[in-house]
Amino acid sequence: MPEKEKKAGEEKEKDKKGPETEVERLTKERDEYLAGWQRAKADLINYKKEELKRLEEVARFGNADLVLELLSVLDSFDLALVTLKKDEAVEKGIYLIKSRLEDILRKRGLQRIEVKKGEVFNPALHEAVTTVEGGEANTIAEELEAGYLFNDKVLRPTKVRVFK
Repeated sequence: MPEKEKKAGEEKEKDKKGPETEVERLTKERDEYLAGWQRAKADLINYKKEELKRLEEVARFGNADLVLELLSVLDSFDLALVTLKKDEAVEKGIYLIKSRLEDILRKRGLQRIEVKKGEVFNPALHEAVTTVEGGEANTIAEELEAGYLFNDKVLRPTKVRVFK
């Protein structure tokens, strides 16, 4: 019997605080669930934004290896033009093919790194192959191989000869 009395006493105690404490407890629980849901929703939105940004990067730089291989074709055109005998028709044809290839690559995000004699050497854009005497130190003496940016990132640095 004492157990039954204990339970009855607890129920009376519950009834005294009952609805108010139950409402408070449920309100608190609801707020916790709502806050958790809001955090999960914000996390999902952030994930979607990050994933979209990553996919845009993949789309922008996915062809970088192909463009890099095509740069060797551009270099071959330059060599052909240097070694070509003066035959205007052939020379004009090679220039047209080369310029068409350059236009296609430019539309895809390729940009030549412009280098001038006397310009300050920049290791982020240039690769020093050799050094020579006779000019202001740490400036470019001559461009040996063209460098390129692909979507504003260095794809191939310009190979240069630098003054000591």
